[in-house]
Amino acid sequence: MASAPKRPKVAAGSSAREKGSTDPLSGFLEWCRRAGVELSPKVRRGRAGGELSPKVRLSREGAVAGYGMLATEELAVGEVLFTVPRAALLSQHTSSIQALLRDAQESLQSESGWVPLLLALLHEYTASNSHWQPYFSLWQDFRSLDHPMFWPEEERVRLLQGTGIPDAVDKDLANIHLEYSSIILPFMESHPKIFDPKLHTLELYKELVAFVMAYSFQEPLEEDDEDEKGPNPPMMVPVADILNHVAKHNANLEYAPQCLRMVTTQPISKGQEIFNTYGQMANWQLLHMYGFAEPYPGNTNDTADIQMVTVHKAALQRAKSEAQQQLVSEQWDFLCQLEMVGEEGAFVLGWDEVLTEEELSMTLKVLCMSEEEFKEYKEQGGWEDDSEEEENSTLSYEALSRLKPPCKMLLYDSVLLTLESYRSDLKAEQDLLNNKEAYEKLSRREQQALQVRYGQKRILHQLLELVC
Repeated sequence: MASAPKRPKVAAGSSAREKGSTDPLSGFLEWCRRAGVELSPKVRRGRAGGELSPKVRLSREGAVAGYGMLATEELAVGEVLFTVPRAALLSQHTSSIQALLRDAQESLQSESGWVPLLLALLHEYTASNSHWQPYFSLWQDFRSLDHPMFWPEEERVRLLQGTGIPDAVDKDLANIHLEYSSIILPFMESHPKIFDPKLHTLELYKELVAFVMAYSFQEPLEEDDEDEKGPNPPMMVPVADILNHVAKHNANLEYAPQCLRMVTTQPISKGQEIFNTYGQMANWQLLHMYGFAEPYPGNTNDTADIQMVTVHKAALQRAKSEAQQQLVSEQWDFLCQLEMVGEEGAFVLGWDEVLTEEELSMTLKVLCMSEEEFKEYKEQGGWEDDSEEEENSTLSYEALSRLKPPCKMLLYDSVLLTLESYRSDLKAEQDLLNNKEAYEKLSRREQQALQVRYGQKRILHQLLELVC
């Protein structure tokens, strides 16, 4: 169960858009050499015909899924595995239509911020003379990424109900349709020599969204810019996007003014796969964004959510009179005014801590106040005297046992309501995971969904034990 996750990648073969070698990896490595991608200071000719480092190789054999990078020699911490010059990145700024995208930047703004890159991909992916064809040849069909957005709705709901993924997919699909109809189509119609709606369809746009989800990178903002600017736009980073992900990764992408470098963060043995990190991602995020989940118990970054409205519902159910229900409603409205809760928000629980401890702590405390306590609290505008017990101001797992009994009961009831949102219980899923023969009979989608559900339920049951 602790094996590395499988990141779905397309089977090797000659793409309909590829005009060169019948070996996609060989053609891609030759393209890397021409583009100035350095796989190490010293290189040698690899079996596939491309330039390979003496210490690493790109291969399907030995990787957890699709292509991967493996060590051919022992690697120490801090070794540079490869360097990608910024000119080799595929973005709105390096595409052959960069001037068009720059001139139209005001009309291409969207909630996602991805439209300029997606337009660049629509063009480069379908242009027979595109500089990027050897890069695209690594993927025959983006639907093979198998994001939940490609699953039938019935299957998505049946396998993922309660995980948060169906709602996230619904929002994605709505945004994709909106962006395509309101931004992409008008732009294509104004440039008929470059775009053709019969070729650059909504379906292809959706597939490219999945491609960006699974393989793009976003350069971190400088600390001074974090509060003033939104996230940097996504970009495609050849070679770096071949590395698979695990929570306990052994390499990391570093950003420099002239290039990007993949650097080892742990010693790596000969034959071991080299893993990058996509960030501290819970399994539901990995499946939603990347099309895979990390098998239990490997994902130390896994989380479970308790929807904020679920805590509100639990508090209303505990109210024994109409007056008490009215008080709960007033308390909830007050929390909303303080921006501690919201109708679409969630309290996030990790394996070792409550990640939204301030919000959950205050919500439990306010919803468990008597009418007199709440009146006084409102008069203070939600502020408390510094002399109040410190353990009531924050909520870590260590402090859960010190919660007042009403807060414990409210949290307990909220967890039970959350568990009811799933279609199966923890024991049935644990039995399935422990039965290797039965597990292997499941479809890939069933296995991935099971890993997501099981990790979330384990975290929720752990919380139940702490507050019961």
